[in-house]
Amino acid sequence: RTFSIKIGSTTHTGWLRAEFVPERHHVVLQVSDSLHGVLPLLIRRVRAWLDLDADPQAIHRVLHRRFPHSEGLRVPGTLDGFELAVRAVLGQQITVAAARTLAQRLVDVFGDPINTPIPELTRLFPSAAVLAQLSGDALGQLGIVKQRQNAILALARALDSGQLALHGGAQVHSTIEALKALPGIGDWTAQYIAMRALRWPDAFPAGDVALHKALGVQDAPNVRLASLAAEAASQAWKPWRSYAVLRAWAELPARAKTTAKNIKNIATHA
Repeated sequence: RTFSIKIGSTTHTGWLRAEFVPERHHVVLQVSDSLHGVLPLLIRRVRAWLDLDADPQAIHRVLHRRFPHSEGLRVPGTLDGFELAVRAVLGQQITVAAARTLAQRLVDVFGDPINTPIPELTRLFPSAAVLAQLSGDALGQLGIVKQRQNAILALARALDSGQLALHGGAQVHSTIEALKALPGIGDWTAQYIAMRALRWPDAFPAGDVALHKALGVQDAPNVRLASLAAEAASQAWKPWRSYAVLRAWAELPARAKTTAKNIKNIATHA
């Protein structure tokens, strides 16, 4: 995939390829020469992206009673918190294929071109600074509906102005509240961004319908009561509720995996 990071007044761009080697329990990382100057930072980002610093045994000790068959399941992070947040917004209430199409249009129109040896990688994901300057109409021409336009523009402007930070080490609870204060971003999206971009191991989108099904609380009289029941059940899984969410989604039968499909979509591209 492509990668871009700004340090001071210098923007470093390039590409990378990560390949799992199961028989060696290794990940082999190939990086373009243009990124060698930020290699230590990039390696830290990749480790977070692939959740390589997790302690599966410690996590499983807390979760094994409810989720005995998912030991070792990791929570994917991201190389770019802004990209992940935009993709999460684009994926709201639409199919995986439709979300991918919208994200690709965004990249094709507003992403800077980049040369790579990988035919499919020709542009960078547009930065917050670029999208912050756009109008809603510019996004609307790509097929992005009004609510998502407002959310993406608000995200871009908040990050570009420094009012919001979406990376590991950012203050979790204030960031979640800041995200929820933006138009078009509710608790599910904010918790999901915290889970992956902020690397918060205890995120829990209590209102997620697929999660309700996985936890067996979907028959509550309404979504609010189902959410309260899910939240109550989750207290036993602290401080690893992000991992519990992925284990719960993984238990769903194929026809019920709408949310799980969305996380796979975003994980593949972010």
